[in-house]
Amino acid sequence: MMYSSGTTGRPKGILRPLAHAHPGDDLPSNEGITALWRLREGMVYLSPAPLYHTAPQVSVALTLRLGATAIVMEHFDAAQYLDLVGRYGVTHSQVVPTMFSRLLKLPEQVRATADVSTLEVIIHAAAPCPVPVKEQMIEWLGPIVLEYYGATEGNGCTFCDSKTWLAHKGTVGRAVLGKVLILNEDGEPCDTGTPGTVWFGGATNFEYFNDPAQTTESRNQTGDASTVGDVGYLDDEGYLYLTDRKTHMIISGGVNIYPQEIENLLVTHSKVMDAAVLGVPDDDLGEAVKAVVQPVPGVEPGVALEQELIAFCREHLAHFKCPRTIDFQDELPRLPTGKLYKLPLRERYWSDHDTRIV
Repeated sequence: MMYSSGTTGRPKGILRPLAHAHPGDDLPSNEGITALWRLREGMVYLSPAPLYHTAPQVSVALTLRLGATAIVMEHFDAAQYLDLVGRYGVTHSQVVPTMFSRLLKLPEQVRATADVSTLEVIIHAAAPCPVPVKEQMIEWLGPIVLEYYGATEGNGCTFCDSKTWLAHKGTVGRAVLGKVLILNEDGEPCDTGTPGTVWFGGATNFEYFNDPAQTTESRNQTGDASTVGDVGYLDDEGYLYLTDRKTHMIISGGVNIYPQEIENLLVTHSKVMDAAVLGVPDDDLGEAVKAVVQPVPGVEPGVALEQELIAFCREHLAHFKCPRTIDFQDELPRLPTGKLYKLPLRERYWSDHDTRIV
C-alpha cells in the first residue's frame, strides 16, 4: 500500500482492490505503464527520486521485471545526474520539473560537455512544469520528453509526448485512463477554458486507509468520479492544463489567485534557483501575495533583488497576482521527490493566527 506524499496534509494510505492474478503474471496495469513510458528490455534506467514514492518505485520495479539496469541516486544533484547519464549510458529516466530547473541552471560549460547522447526517454510528472523550462529541455535533449498527470490514488491519468506538448504548450495531455471532468463548487461542469476542480470519472477505485471521511470527500455526489484537489481547465480539444492545487489558493481582496502561475514565472529568472508563493495575513486584503525565493549561488539577497523580481513579475502578470513582498532563504523545503512542501512556510507567517480569516 502506497501513501500520498503529504504535501497538503498528513500522508494518507491508498488502498485499492488487489488484482486477481498470480504474482508471476504480468498485470494489465504494468503493461500499460510500460508502453506509456516506453520502457524496454536492455534499457538503463536512472531514478533520481526515493523509492518510497509511487512513480520511482513502480518505474524501478518495472525496470527489474524487464531484466534491465536500474541506477538509483541517494538524492538528486544536477551535476551528478548528468555525470551518471554519461558514465552508464542512461537511456530512460523519470524526473520532476524542479530537477529540470536545476539542470538548466548548471554552468553552461557543464551542460555543454555532458554526454546525453544515449538518452531515449525522459518522463516527468508530479507538478506543473513552467513552459519556458520545458521548452529549453526539449531544445536541449530533443523531442524525448514525455509528460503524464496522475496521482498515487490511480483514479485517472493524462499523457502527452513532446510533439503534442509543443502544439499545446502548457498541457499535461489528454486522458488515457478515466474521463477528465472540470467541475465548479456546485458540481456543475465548467465552460471550456474556465478553471475548476479536476475530477476523473470511470477509472480505478480506491479508498483512503482507515479514513472514510477523506474517502467520501474525494468523491462527487453520485460517487462515480473522484478528485485529489487539483485545479485546471480543458481546451477545445480536450487537453488538460493544471493551474494549482485547491488548497494552495490565495484569496486576496475576494480574488482567487493560484500560486503556481507565479512560481512558474519566478523560476525562469536567471537569479532564482527556487521559489514558493503563498498568501500571508493582510488586514486590508485578508491575504497578500508573498514570494519566498532561494537565489542562485553567488546572488546577494536584499531589497534590490526583491524590487527586481517584483518588477519582473509585473512585466508578465496582472499586478494583482504579483508578490507584494519577497523574502529570501538559503533553501526551500522540498520533499525528496522534489515537490514543494509549503506547510512550514505557511506556519511561519500564520502561527500567531487562529484562523486564516483576517
